[in-house]
Amino acid sequence: MNMPLRDVKTAPASTAQTSFSALWRPALVQAFVKLDPRQLKRAPVMLVVELTAIFTTLLCLLPDNQVPTGVALQIALWLWFTVLFANFAEALAEGRGKARADSLKAGSQGLSARRRTAAGSFEVVAATVLRKGDVVRVEAGEMIPGDGEVIEGIAAVNEAAITGESAPVIRESGGDRSAVTGSTRLVSDWLLVRISSNPGESTLDRMIALVEGAKRQKTPNEIALDILLIGLTLIFLIVVVTLQPFAHFAGGAIPTVFLVALLVTLIPTTIGGLLSAIGIAGMDRLVRLNVIARSGRAVEAAGDVHVLMLDKTGTITFGNRRCSAVFAAPGITAKELGEGALYASLADDTAEGKSIVEYLRQLHDFVEPVAGQFQPVAFSAETRLSGIDLGPRRYRKGAVDSVLAFVGMQRLDLPPALAREVDKIAQSGGTPLLVCVDKRLLGVIHLKDVVKPGIRERFAELRKLGIRTVMVTGDNPLTAAAIAAEAGVDDVLAEATPEKKLARIRQEQDEGRLVAMCGDGANDAPALAQADVGMAMNDGTQAAREAANMVDLDSDPTKLLDVVQVGKELLVTRGALTTFSIANDVAKYFAILPALFAAIYPQLGVLNLMQLASPQSAIVSAIVFNALIIVVLIPLALRGVRVKAASAAHLLRRNLLIYGLGGLLVPFAGIKLIDLLLNALQLV
Repeated sequence: MNMPLRDVKTAPASTAQTSFSALWRPALVQAFVKLDPRQLKRAPVMLVVELTAIFTTLLCLLPDNQVPTGVALQIALWLWFTVLFANFAEALAEGRGKARADSLKAGSQGLSARRRTAAGSFEVVAATVLRKGDVVRVEAGEMIPGDGEVIEGIAAVNEAAITGESAPVIRESGGDRSAVTGSTRLVSDWLLVRISSNPGESTLDRMIALVEGAKRQKTPNEIALDILLIGLTLIFLIVVVTLQPFAHFAGGAIPTVFLVALLVTLIPTTIGGLLSAIGIAGMDRLVRLNVIARSGRAVEAAGDVHVLMLDKTGTITFGNRRCSAVFAAPGITAKELGEGALYASLADDTAEGKSIVEYLRQLHDFVEPVAGQFQPVAFSAETRLSGIDLGPRRYRKGAVDSVLAFVGMQRLDLPPALAREVDKIAQSGGTPLLVCVDKRLLGVIHLKDVVKPGIRERFAELRKLGIRTVMVTGDNPLTAAAIAAEAGVDDVLAEATPEKKLARIRQEQDEGRLVAMCGDGANDAPALAQADVGMAMNDGTQAAREAANMVDLDSDPTKLLDVVQVGKELLVTRGALTTFSIANDVAKYFAILPALFAAIYPQLGVLNLMQLASPQSAIVSAIVFNALIIVVLIPLALRGVRVKAASAAHLLRRNLLIYGLGGLLVPFAGIKLIDLLLNALQLV
């Protein structure tokens, strides 16, 4: 059975982070490769710019007394630079994720698997021939050959190749922790895994496709924006073509080179050149979060989410109840209670027991017995008690009724002060545990599901963005309301069942709202499939992963908040640069139109607000600015516009103020500066 397997070493995902200096050279090469019109047809605006650059280059070879050859050549060169800068931005965005994809590919090449045959024996085959339903055996030190479900065994798995986290996680058959990911490594024991995907469909394949194929994925908003850009381009093309007949009618003529320059400066080249880079950079940010999206539509929907449904356990709270306070019974000192509660918890290996010990050690300096000096009493479902026997003394803690039975008391026998504390803890959503030594009550411990630090502030930020949060929990309404109030969520779905979750999502959608949800269990699958953005945990069930349109490889439910942020940034960045692109065209009208018609209609000279030196200087300055502004905006397109917590109206005002007004003012200053420089260098 222990046949040798071909295996490979994989670098953690974090090693794929690449500096700009390592990216710009291959991106520059790709900028020229992308000049192929077959590639540029995906970006219609830049295809028009390339065609005009070719046309202008040909015009430079023809004699034209109206425009000096040097000026025409400069215009042609800057048109080529405009296309190259746009291609460079796209290639740079693609290159940021390529190193990660290469690392992931290297981790899956040459991988073998030990597949079970119909006779029950095992044969060594290449991982690439595995099909959905095949059963493979993986042993310590070997790589899991593909996504699957553990059907037998328990083992520690190092998922660093996918998640970047070096701490191994436990995977076992049954329950919600049976899913495993291909190209992760067993560090102990063995597993029998039923493969759940065919070649090309695994988590690793989807991640590689997301990185390498981002340039081929277009979301509905991108398609709509493409249609707008194509429409504007056609309109300005018609306008420019009809200008020459109008000029002849007025008894003049416009140099063809100038008309070409006018077309390029009027069409939305800035956003046309950066649109693809914005989308790819957004997907790249998602990959860096270790989140796989099945489609760009899901990322886009995340930016428009109105309602965020989050599980309480593990997302809003830590998931393990922790000791938050202790209350002494009448006549008992705080140190007596602390010592009794500590002793009763020393042998308790649960998270709750450890939290009690940790809490009490911070309050008092106790002399603790060591192992061997006491007899541990493990918790059992029958007694609902745990503790230790230390000599003749018996220290116990547990459920209220169980401890009362242990000491021979009834509920009505509880001292009134202690009874009030027990009721108060229960009403607040906590769990009261009584503590006793022998037949004497010492007090009560308050266990509560602790809300994660900072989560309230994050929910407040989402509220400012117009996103409503809903906590989903199986707790009773009273407990759920107490935790919701502490966490600062907007609404609660208590005693949640799969049917209740599904009904709530459909209700929100029927009222016109987009819903995001995260989950990991099979009972979450219907709701994940129904939600507009459904994010499943990578260590969750296969049913949840297949139903969701996103998978978080780190299995961190709070990541959904970051996904929403990335979606918002993607939409806001696209809107901001579109606003800037359209606004800066206004300044170009004041630069080029007076220059074109100066000889025919001298009165248009009043529109030369920038006091540009000559028609040739005005045309070249506008073309140079048109090319350089793409370069200036590349970092913003790759980084994205940071979205601060604010209402949609505030974000719109900010967008118009910075990118609208900025788009109007920056070109006036930029074109004038370039004009002064060109004339100082006597280039026109």
